[in-house]
Amino acid sequence: MITFEKFLIGGEWVAPDGKGHFDVTNAATEEVMGRVPAGSAVDADRAARAARAAFEGWALTEPKQRADALRRIADGMMARRAELVEVIIGELGAPRPMTEQFMVDFPASTIRFYADLLGTFEFEERIGNSLVLKEPAGVVAAITPWNYPLHQIVAKVGPALAAGCTVIVKPSEVVPLSCFLFAEIVHAAGLPPGVFNFLTGAGPVVGEALAQHPDVDMVSFTGSTAAGRRVAELAAKTVKKVSLELGGKSANVILDDADFEKAVRAGTSHAFINSGQTCASWTRMLVPRARHDEAVRIAKEEAESFTIGDPGSGKFRYGPLVSKPQQERVRAYIRSAIEDGATLVCGGPEQPAELPRGYYVKPTVFANVESRMKVAQEEIFGPVLTIIPYRDEDEAVRIANDTIYGLGGAVWSRDVARAKRVARRIRTAQLDVNGAPFNPIAPFGGCKQSGNGRELGRYGLEEFLEPKALQLDPGAG
Repeated sequence: MITFEKFLIGGEWVAPDGKGHFDVTNAATEEVMGRVPAGSAVDADRAARAARAAFEGWALTEPKQRADALRRIADGMMARRAELVEVIIGELGAPRPMTEQFMVDFPASTIRFYADLLGTFEFEERIGNSLVLKEPAGVVAAITPWNYPLHQIVAKVGPALAAGCTVIVKPSEVVPLSCFLFAEIVHAAGLPPGVFNFLTGAGPVVGEALAQHPDVDMVSFTGSTAAGRRVAELAAKTVKKVSLELGGKSANVILDDADFEKAVRAGTSHAFINSGQTCASWTRMLVPRARHDEAVRIAKEEAESFTIGDPGSGKFRYGPLVSKPQQERVRAYIRSAIEDGATLVCGGPEQPAELPRGYYVKPTVFANVESRMKVAQEEIFGPVLTIIPYRDEDEAVRIANDTIYGLGGAVWSRDVARAKRVARRIRTAQLDVNGAPFNPIAPFGGCKQSGNGRELGRYGLEEFLEPKALQLDPGAG
């Protein structure tokens, strides 16, 4: 069993004030595989004070010094790659190939991106008689979820450290073991004491303490929309800068002139990425009413082609959900959809017969779904795809926009100009046209109740900077 007993605060591993702990369960075996401490508001205060004390010195470092530190972190991640992979497979349940590529290699490359960006980024700009400085936002509380544990941390810590901010990381207590390993890697990279601080704790305890702490200048939060509202409410008491990346219910709009087979298969696969535990998954497939049954047939074939089983074996495309509560939550949504009149095409709420242990949910497809249904409106965060028919292009756009969310989505058409025209009408922050690949240096984030602010690329760095204008005497040069 993997056990951690201390937090990284002020450059040292220190005993927590909190007396409790969290057990971490292997998603495939349901056995306890680790234990981490549950911090308190006192621990949050200690971390915030340490980050505040370190801020001025780190903010004044040269970009090259910060870049060198980031490269040491990336090197450390690759040196411990095998260990990180095994731990994430166990605590999250993501299949081995996906864990290697997206859970470890991609976060390391993100860290390197920010190190390289510091070599070209202009922190000063002359506008008329003003010198505009881009200065670090201050002390940042980074509160992260469990579904992509290292990526979600790195997407905040990388640009925050590059900007000259000091950080406090509070990961999800559901999947914390790999995050502790990351904290060890950062500590070994030799950053000045207090620049990076790390602790675990329940959101209503440690997360809320950080969100309203007077020494925290900015909160960068990824999680549910409900939790994001609470963070914003608490942060408003001290008028903090808040960046929120929240839930999604993304629409995959397949127009009548699309490469239908390709679009339906790609859309079905996208809905099941990370066992459906991806905020930007295309969970609503919108298809022309006349081709609804064709879409259902193709989606069923694709869903049933997903091999499901032990994520550590490397033989399966699809693993378990992260926890028992998550499994029960997804099963409840599936039952609700059946009760509401949606047609169950494949999958369902039952435990797979061949997998009596583990938090598995079969890839599930619903047809004849109406936009008003709960399964089409609420974020499920599991392997559930809804197929919704539409009459014409205008109705497709209306349905696509008919949720509180605006995170991801897709549009398919053989006419690229038409696809882009439809994409411009959909209120969401990212849209893939005809299955174009994810761009890791493009801005990522949400609109509407999917959040605000952006991560990744140069937009991610700018999120942690504050512009300051120095008005200069034009005649003084």
